[in-house]
Amino acid sequence: MTKEDWEAVIGLEVHAQVSSNTKLFSSSSTEFGAEHNTQVSLVDAAMPGTLPILNYYCIEQAIRTGLALSAEINKCSYFDRKNYFYPDLPQGYQITQFFEPIVKNGRVFINDNEKEIRIARIHLEQDAGKSVHEESKTYVDLNRAGVALMEIVSEPDLRSSAEAAECMKKLRQILRYTGSCDGDMEKGSLRCDANVSVRLKGSSTFGTRCEIKNLNSIRYIVQAIDYEIQRQIEILESGEEISQDTLLFDVALGKTKVMRSKEDASDYRYFPEPDLLPVEVSQEKIDSIKSSLPELPDQKKLRYVEKLGINEYDANVITSDKAIADYFEELIKKHDSKLAVTWLTVELFGRLNKANIDIVSSPIKANALSELLDFIVDGTISAKLGKQVFDIMFETGKPASLIIEEQDLKQITDKCQISKVIDKIINDNQDKVQEYKSGKTKLYGFFVGEVMKFTKGKASPDIVNSILSERLSN
Repeated sequence: MTKEDWEAVIGLEVHAQVSSNTKLFSSSSTEFGAEHNTQVSLVDAAMPGTLPILNYYCIEQAIRTGLALSAEINKCSYFDRKNYFYPDLPQGYQITQFFEPIVKNGRVFINDNEKEIRIARIHLEQDAGKSVHEESKTYVDLNRAGVALMEIVSEPDLRSSAEAAECMKKLRQILRYTGSCDGDMEKGSLRCDANVSVRLKGSSTFGTRCEIKNLNSIRYIVQAIDYEIQRQIEILESGEEISQDTLLFDVALGKTKVMRSKEDASDYRYFPEPDLLPVEVSQEKIDSIKSSLPELPDQKKLRYVEKLGINEYDANVITSDKAIADYFEELIKKHDSKLAVTWLTVELFGRLNKANIDIVSSPIKANALSELLDFIVDGTISAKLGKQVFDIMFETGKPASLIIEEQDLKQITDKCQISKVIDKIINDNQDKVQEYKSGKTKLYGFFVGEVMKFTKGKASPDIVNSILSERLSN
């Protein structure tokens, strides 16, 4: 048999940190990058006698996410205890939702919306702390302990690492649009466990799955899944059986490694959390959250294509990130969409890519670019000079109006002044004039260039062309 005879079956468990100023069951801050153990309450440290108090804003964020994924919202959900020991989990158990999650039966679309990936559930749970290894010692930082997570669990509908990556990107995009998670994988706000198995093509029976834990980049998701698919195929083709294990991905070696044998739900001894009441949500509250949802990426893309006439490629680029879409929305408040697309995707992106910075860190904000476009549209400066101004704006952060004034870049629109320049250039280049009139029409560009050189690029191109073509035709 060959690799083509096998089919991968993949499901994702995506852990998304809820965008909230405080933790799920305490008032401790969730700010990233604080000193070790400076954001830990008595509840987070599991001191005897302390009780969790539910942060209802996190419930709203989970509902917001569920609605964005066209899911069902459970009007009554529960928290449960998941019992297991980790050195950075002070309670000795995790408060999570197992039996009745807040969200179920959603969906997300990938491959240009041609394939539906079912979302089985979204449940809320608290994060553990972090073990910090230094030489022969291990320290525990509890700043993350108790931070609210949404675990978004897909059905095993994915069939390749590429589909898994696309699904992860789409979920991150939706989370950012709704504001329920910042999606920053580098900071650990978004990470993923991938359940992978293989079976012969045409089979309806699932193979034995292995779970790859804590994948924190799209690139590693692809590498880990591809390696694991090949590993399982080789084991099965050698006549052996797959062991149901929990794996880690060694990024240095590009290989998965066994961390422990896979637990079943019974191993965690789930039972209802006795210190928390059921979570009850009214239909009025659900409707209110639904009405507050922003325009989601697929809806926005459709509007850009159908109503603004933007091609699908550019619409995909602009809607790929909420920050980019927000920037674009600011531009089209005053300007033609096609002009805005060009300056955003060609001029600004070109400079951002060269500087290796994202749009959030751009030295040119949307209102500043919009002002520059005002000057180009009303003829104050030409598009060519606009690019020079744009470069200076990018380097200095100065507004277009100040640069145009300092550099004396206002476009010359006085027809009499431009006529005098053209007459001088024609008189000084009679030989070129005769060549042009004898059929060498490419010389037209020479005359335009001379006018622009004389006026330092400030002459209005439209007026130059109008007067020059008239002069040369006489």
